[in-house]
Amino acid sequence: MQIPYELALGWRYTRAGRATRRNGFISFISGVSMLGIALGVAALIIVLSVMNGFQKEVRDRMLSVVSHIEIFAPGGAALPDVARTLQEARANPAVVAAAPFVAAQALLARGEDMKGALVRGIDPAREPEVTDLLAGAQGDTLAQLVPGAFRVVLGGELARMLGVRAGDVVTLIAPTGQVTPAGVVPRLKQMQVAGTFDSGHYEYDSTLVLLHHEDAERIFRLEGPTGIRLKLRDLHQAHAVAQELAHSLSGDLRIRDWTQQNRTWFAAVQLEKRMMFIILTLIVAVAAFNLVSTLVMTVQDKRADIAILRTLGASPRSIMGVFVVQGAMVGVIGTLAGLVLGLSIAFNIDVIVPAIERLLSASFLPKDIYLISRMPSDPQSADIVPVGVISLVLAFVATLYPSWRASRVNPAEALRYE
Repeated sequence: MQIPYELALGWRYTRAGRATRRNGFISFISGVSMLGIALGVAALIIVLSVMNGFQKEVRDRMLSVVSHIEIFAPGGAALPDVARTLQEARANPAVVAAAPFVAAQALLARGEDMKGALVRGIDPAREPEVTDLLAGAQGDTLAQLVPGAFRVVLGGELARMLGVRAGDVVTLIAPTGQVTPAGVVPRLKQMQVAGTFDSGHYEYDSTLVLLHHEDAERIFRLEGPTGIRLKLRDLHQAHAVAQELAHSLSGDLRIRDWTQQNRTWFAAVQLEKRMMFIILTLIVAVAAFNLVSTLVMTVQDKRADIAILRTLGASPRSIMGVFVVQGAMVGVIGTLAGLVLGLSIAFNIDVIVPAIERLLSASFLPKDIYLISRMPSDPQSADIVPVGVISLVLAFVATLYPSWRASRVNPAEALRYE
């Protein structure tokens, strides 16, 4: 099959045909444009993949601590009828598990050290059905949380800050105290540390305290659990299921899904992702429009060739096609190289970043500042395909004006001094 001469000439001009100084310079500029497109596309893919990975990693770790949906009574009071609420919640086909809990705030003390804590009373038999928080806990940690034993499981960071480990004793200080003739005295309760957990989410690992819900009810003087945690078949349906439960549950109850608990954070990540996409797309645009200068110089250098083609019967459209092919070749090669480079780094960033950290003796994500301590990556086709398409479109648009100028070359003027 015969290759159209527009394609053959365009490919030849991309490789800068004759080895002259001018052609060598044009080839260099063409290579720079190609490299700029490749680096811009790679940067876009890497940044978007890291942001996707960061969002997914934080979401997964967050959902190991928080539930898909929480049902609770207003003001932190005990639920009026826990059994009925559990039955009505499980009646929804989207709900796969439910467990009661007690939520409260307190202080945890060990010697002179004192830390604020989020206290969560749980049912050890049902808690594994709604969360993976204690999946990595050592030994029979859950089995030690029995009513009346007053044992607690601490977040790993909280235990390190207090300097305690399994078997040590800590003091839980409830915010609402007992009224005595001497004034209000805080309620204190000594608790034995049954073990620790590590969710990988610093905010929870440094504040969360787990104990049996009946012990929590006694300490905080509650008549029952303050809420119910639900696990769904599909976490992305949490908002819709929460609305269904709002109409089906009896009593004055509050319902909150996981997207509402950290709405500001997720909205900020989405906004940042969109802004980074726009900013980095401008880098690709700058690299793509470098093709304009490359093609303008090529057209100027090939004026005699263009004139000869015109005298042999080539149409202005064919001449324009030659230079569109040249610019498109640069755009296609640059885009493909950028996709390969970007995906190679995105899929291996968990190896590359630790190697750089060891080389520089630095930590890019200190876990006491950021929610996670390693660089995640999650390349998604929904981001990669638009990046490739935008890069190709910008490269094609950049070829239109120089190609049009080439089609307007007058053969008589071009050959006058040849």
